[in-house]
Amino acid sequence: MREKATTLYIGPQHPGITGNMMIRLKVEGDTIVKAITEVGYLHRSFEKLAERRNWLQAFTLMCRFCVPEPDPVEETYSRAVELLEGRSVPDRAKFLRVLVLELARISSQLLWYGGQGASLGLYTIGQWSVGDRNYILDLFEELTGARVYHMYIWPGGVRRDMPEGFEKRVLKTMDYLEGRLDEYEALMFDNAIFKKRTQGIAIIDKEKAIEWGVVGPPLRGCGIKSDIRIDDPYEVYEHLDFEIPVYEGGDIWARALVRRDEIRQSIRIVRQVIKEMPGGSYYNKVPNPQKWTIQKGDAYARTEAVRGEIGFYVVSDGSNHPRRAHMRGAAYVHGITLLEDILKGANVADVSSIMNSLGTCPPEIER
Repeated sequence: MREKATTLYIGPQHPGITGNMMIRLKVEGDTIVKAITEVGYLHRSFEKLAERRNWLQAFTLMCRFCVPEPDPVEETYSRAVELLEGRSVPDRAKFLRVLVLELARISSQLLWYGGQGASLGLYTIGQWSVGDRNYILDLFEELTGARVYHMYIWPGGVRRDMPEGFEKRVLKTMDYLEGRLDEYEALMFDNAIFKKRTQGIAIIDKEKAIEWGVVGPPLRGCGIKSDIRIDDPYEVYEHLDFEIPVYEGGDIWARALVRRDEIRQSIRIVRQVIKEMPGGSYYNKVPNPQKWTIQKGDAYARTEAVRGEIGFYVVSDGSNHPRRAHMRGAAYVHGITLLEDILKGANVADVSSIMNSLGTCPPEIER
C-alpha cells in the first residue's frame, strides 16, 4: 500500500539551510518524491542596482552576492571593468588579489566543514573549524579593515597595501591551519558514521553534470578536472604551482574529499604568493568616480570561486555607469536544477547534508 504524500517546508530559517531560502518537499514516508527550491528571502536585484550606480559605486554591491565568500565576486567584477576600459593592474596588486582570494577559499572551506559536519550531527568539527576560521578573519580585518565584507579588490588594483609584518602573520596562520587538518581528518573523514551518511548518497551523473553546467567541487567530485585557475588563468595563477583535487564517485563523500584537499592547495598557493610578492604600486588609480566614463563595449571575466566558476558580463554605453551588469553564478544551477533533481528519492534526513555538499548561496540566485 502506497503511503500518503505529505508536504514539508524546510527553511527559510531552518539551521540546515545554507542561507535564507526554502525547499518545499513532497514526501512519502521519509522518502522525497519531489523538491522545489523557493528563494526571495534575502538580498536581491543586485544587477539592476548596479546599473543605477556609477562604476565604483556598483563595486560596493559585489560582496553581497555571496556572504561567506564575497572576494571572488569583487575580483571578477573589477577585472571585467578593467578589460572593458583597458586599464592595467600593477603586478603587486595581482599578487595581493590572489592572496585574498586564496585566504577567502580557506575561510569558506572551513565554514563548509562546520555546515557539512553539523548536518550529520557532528557538531565538534564545526566548533573547531569555525573557531579556526576566525584566524583568517583576523587577517582580513588587519588587511582590509573588515572581517566579512572586505571591499578590498576594486577596479585598478586593491584598496591598500599590506601592513608591516603582515606576511609573517599570514605564514604563521598557514602553519597553524596545516597542523589542524590532520585532526580534522581523524574527527570527520575517519568517522564511520560520516562515511556511511555520505558514501553513495546524492550521486551526480557525470554526463548530467556537464549538461547542466555543474561547476566547482561538485564537478570535480564527478571525476572531471575543471578549474578556471588552470583552464583560463587570471591574475598570477599561471606562475604558481598547485594541483587540482579530483575524485570519482559523484557523491557527497567525493565532494567532501575535493574540498578537504583544496584547503591544502590554497595554503600552498598562499605561501608562494608571500614568497614571490613583488614591490611597487598596488593601485592604478581610476578617475573621479562621478566623472569616470568608459567607452562603449562589453567584456566578460570569470573566476574560480569555492563554489565553482562565476562570471561577470558588463556593458558600457559610454556613460559613467554600467548599461548592463550580469553575473553567472554557480548557485542557480546547484541550488535549483541540480538540488531539485538529486533530492528525488533521497531520505528527508539527508536534505541538509546534500545541500551543504553543493555550496549554494541563495542571494546569488536572487541576484
